[in-house]
Amino acid sequence: MEVILKQDVEHLGFADDVVKVKDGYARNFLLPRGLAVSATTSEKKQLTETLKQRAHKIAKIKAEAEKMAEGLGDTILKIGAKAGEQGKIFGSVNTIQIADAIRALGFEVDRKHIKLKGEAIKNLGKYEAEVTFHRDVVRTIPFEVVQE
Repeated sequence: MEVILKQDVEHLGFADDVVKVKDGYARNFLLPRGLAVSATTSEKKQLTETLKQRAHKIAKIKAEAEKMAEGLGDTILKIGAKAGEQGKIFGSVNTIQIADAIRALGFEVDRKHIKLKGEAIKNLGKYEAEVTFHRDVVRTIPFEVVQE
């Protein structure tokens, strides 16, 4: 079954994408939650018209996202954490702390658009996170966890 996504769905696609999914997944998960609509011919026509009208706005948003990504550039974020003598952190570093560190530099990124590479961060050291600024603008941001 083909559906048109109304919101970004992880591991499936972004808003306004036309994707093919299994019938049960569409009927029991996507459609009832309002994440997608059935891709009928009239819905597809409406989508193409909407995308035409939004093309300029989307280009502007993408340009802003690229500007943010370039603004972060080669900046290595420093995230402070309380740690023991062996360099083991009390707790772990998560996407909220990375989003706060990016916000401190003057850029606004939602924590849901940050993915940590590897397992949970429980030691001091250097790590990387993947930040999605826009569907086409994804950057790997290095960060370092240091002792507070």
